[in-house]
Amino acid sequence: MTDGSDRITVLFAGQSESWAKWVEEECETAGIVTRLVRWDPLSRPPTAEALTGLLAEERVLLLLDDWYLRFDAGRYRAWATVLGELLPTHRARIRAVVVTPHRLPEAARELDPVSLHGVRREEAKARLLTVCGLVLDKHTGVDLDRGLRFPDEPPPVSNVERRNRRFAGRDRVLEELHRLLAGRRGTTAPDSAALVALQGPGGIGKTEVAREYTHRYAGDYDLVWWVRSRTPLMAREDFAALATALHVGDGDELRGLITAAQQRLAGIGQRWLIVFDGAEIPQDLLELIPPGVGHVLITTRDASWSADGADVVELPRFERAESVDFVRRRASRLTEEDADQLADVVEDLPLLLDQTAAWLDANPLTDVGRYVADIRDGDPHTLGVAPSGGDPQRFQVVWSTTLNALDERAPHVHELLKLLAYFSADMVPVGLLRSARASDLPDHLARLVAEPSDWNSALRRLSETTAMSLEYETGPQDDILTVGSLRIHGLFHRFVRSTLSPRDRERASETACRVLVAADPRDPTAPRHWRRYADLIPHLEPSGALESADEDVRSLVLNCVEYLRMRGEYANGWDITHKALEHWRTTSGPTDRTVLVATHQYANMLRRLGKYAEAERIGRDILERLRLVPEAQGIELLRAMNGLGGTLMALGKYDEAHRLYESATDMAIERLGDSTVPRTLALRSNLAQAGVLRGRYGDALDQHRSIMEARLRLLGPRNALTLLSALHTAWTLRLLGHYQEAFVLQERNASLHSQVLDREHSQTLLAQHNLALCARREGNLPFARSLMKRVREKVTHRRGSHHPESLLISADYAMLLRDMGLLDEAWNIAESTARTYAVLLGTEHPYAIGARDNCGVILRTVGDDEAARATSEKTRAAMAAVLGADHPWSIGCALNEASARAGAGDPEGAAEIGREALARAEVAVGHDHILTAGLGAGLALDLRATGRIAEAEQLTGDLARKLPRTLGGEYGHARLLSSGERPHWDFEPQPV
Repeated sequence: MTDGSDRITVLFAGQSESWAKWVEEECETAGIVTRLVRWDPLSRPPTAEALTGLLAEERVLLLLDDWYLRFDAGRYRAWATVLGELLPTHRARIRAVVVTPHRLPEAARELDPVSLHGVRREEAKARLLTVCGLVLDKHTGVDLDRGLRFPDEPPPVSNVERRNRRFAGRDRVLEELHRLLAGRRGTTAPDSAALVALQGPGGIGKTEVAREYTHRYAGDYDLVWWVRSRTPLMAREDFAALATALHVGDGDELRGLITAAQQRLAGIGQRWLIVFDGAEIPQDLLELIPPGVGHVLITTRDASWSADGADVVELPRFERAESVDFVRRRASRLTEEDADQLADVVEDLPLLLDQTAAWLDANPLTDVGRYVADIRDGDPHTLGVAPSGGDPQRFQVVWSTTLNALDERAPHVHELLKLLAYFSADMVPVGLLRSARASDLPDHLARLVAEPSDWNSALRRLSETTAMSLEYETGPQDDILTVGSLRIHGLFHRFVRSTLSPRDRERASETACRVLVAADPRDPTAPRHWRRYADLIPHLEPSGALESADEDVRSLVLNCVEYLRMRGEYANGWDITHKALEHWRTTSGPTDRTVLVATHQYANMLRRLGKYAEAERIGRDILERLRLVPEAQGIELLRAMNGLGGTLMALGKYDEAHRLYESATDMAIERLGDSTVPRTLALRSNLAQAGVLRGRYGDALDQHRSIMEARLRLLGPRNALTLLSALHTAWTLRLLGHYQEAFVLQERNASLHSQVLDREHSQTLLAQHNLALCARREGNLPFARSLMKRVREKVTHRRGSHHPESLLISADYAMLLRDMGLLDEAWNIAESTARTYAVLLGTEHPYAIGARDNCGVILRTVGDDEAARATSEKTRAAMAAVLGADHPWSIGCALNEASARAGAGDPEGAAEIGREALARAEVAVGHDHILTAGLGAGLALDLRATGRIAEAEQLTGDLARKLPRTLGGEYGHARLLSSGERPHWDFEPQPV
């Protein structure tokens, strides 16, 4: 094919770098020495001397793309001139290939170019090699898995919008972005992505540069994913959608899907790029940045991303040559002088260049000089609109001119724009408007929407005159392309809203809210509707739904909040309810039905975020108000009592919570007429949980069994609530010491959870955690550790290390590690958990006290007897002060203090504490409970140490008779108690 000495220089414009790299790879593989030379027509006009110099050494291959489509126009004419001079004598050494679908100018056709666009990779390679003077051996296959991807093939996984064919300039910035991202691959930590932030003010073109980057360098990546990051929730929704695209994760909660996507990216070993567009606050986005050797590109106005490890690239205004070229691409009728004057008056700002050029292109009779003068000298207040003054003067003049002309020439389009301004700027729900009921729209818009061609024409008019971004999709009848989505720049969106009169604002808000209400599936618990609720939420605030007094609109807001609760997005749910309640309480009062429901959801979100004190204050206030309103003492009152009870349990106020749940349960049975209706069963379940927290394990077990059986009859064995009742039953069996029965029930329960919900659901993870605890009590420590470690990693990654679920599991995991002799790790986790509980809940909360008591157990295990004694003395006294000396947790702390005192050389003190605690345990948990047995074994040791042998033998005999009946002779703890070793009790936080 070649002797290897043949050489070729490939001339290409920056936007075709992926094509140039592919051509280079294919030529090099075929034995052609290839050199790439970037030669952008805009910045580097050619000369005959320069090209002749290249041709003297080697052949030249031109890659003709959209940059080279105007050889015979303006500054591009130099190419036509040079080629006209050189082709007669160097035709054999100048060849060309086409990588654009657009028609070539006459000067380019003189090169007799061959198209590589729109054909399969095998055909493109054959054409390329033919152009280079080679023949592809028919027996030589094309390895499709080797090397760079064919540029006409998009990344296998991508959600990026189509390329902006009018994009111009920015080559230096794009090259710098590529250099930084590609260059950091070897310099960052092995599990860290390369992170680059493109920073600049609004309207400077950050989004368009990022989008061009994803297309220009698409060949470098196997996955490109665009994440809209205007709000944290929008970013989380978009990133979670990547899990679906990667076919990983099927959970209810966004956090689980996000984790699944991140883990997949970390493990695939492929090239990926994630773009976070509009990420203003680093703290809101850092948890989404995936690990692994990929690239992350951020567009932002905030330069502080550098503090979080990002290389920051500042995006300047256009250079004048870039401005002129961009304007002439957008409005071809403008001369270079026209474009230069327009660029000057709008100060080379890309957003204004785009919108002014679009306006001039859409209005061919407008005199360019007069238009430029109006912008330079105009006052927006004289142009028919009343801007707010929040934008720079140039912006206001340009946009005022646009709106004024729209109102004069296309009033129906102007009215449509007013309505669109009351939806989110990032993704206007064109589909919802198209499918809205006629009665929900003003007459003129209803008529516009009813005719697809008129509708699409109006949207195109908006795009042409305001530079909005349109995306098309197949219409509902598969017979016509229609506008599927529309994006408005945030600055222009804000400006349009600021120009509306109070009456126009009211009308637009009412219409937008009606459209959203009509789109509400009214069932936020059904996963099939979650995509719709995710689409609706960004529009709640701009539409005015959070301020509305309309019952249907408020129901929409409440459904969206319930959706967020179902997806585990508590912070976003809190934010929406907080904003809504600020308006609703003012207009409707605190006891209005929708206000009560929103207040309940607000307190629920606070509780799930660990803000218990505020949740308690709100819960008490609303309950007190409801009790003063006789007509409100129904479901609203039960809901308020239920919510406050959960908060009280989280705060450690177990007796008060139990009394509240008892009252609520009795009220529900009286009003609803049956103890097995769903609402009453939910209250009874919470009552049983309050019983567990009070240490009344036997009564709680009876209640949980009864609820489980009722739910089995009503809902079947695979319902989530039935599974929860079975989990509560197994959990309580374990607390009572019935370990084998608990293990059998929990093993089945954990399996069903994984089948019915999914492996990442919070309830599933809790079920797996209880299975690990059962396995630990059964003596299977390796299995328990493997399962509990996996659950802890998942929950901590999803919720953070300070979340109540994470702390609960960490407390148990530390004590499991202690059992296995991994004492350093056990201490670190136990001490950190105790310290965090104290910070979050206060030092007098039972969980903070119990977690600190666990630290004392580990101190005794490592031989620090004095420190263990000091810790245990404090924790026993603190727990008794909070819960009373008869609570099982206080008794457990007493067991540990007795053991610590014995280890510190005080068997008399140990025996005194142990004897008192044993008497209390026999009453609190029964004679044959493991806690009672442990106290008896410890007391027997202390009696022997103080010479009371007969009493010790009596206790040992009782212990030997009780343990086999309670725990089984093979249980590890039973062997420990019979071996003469000191027993211990470890505190287990309970799920609330």
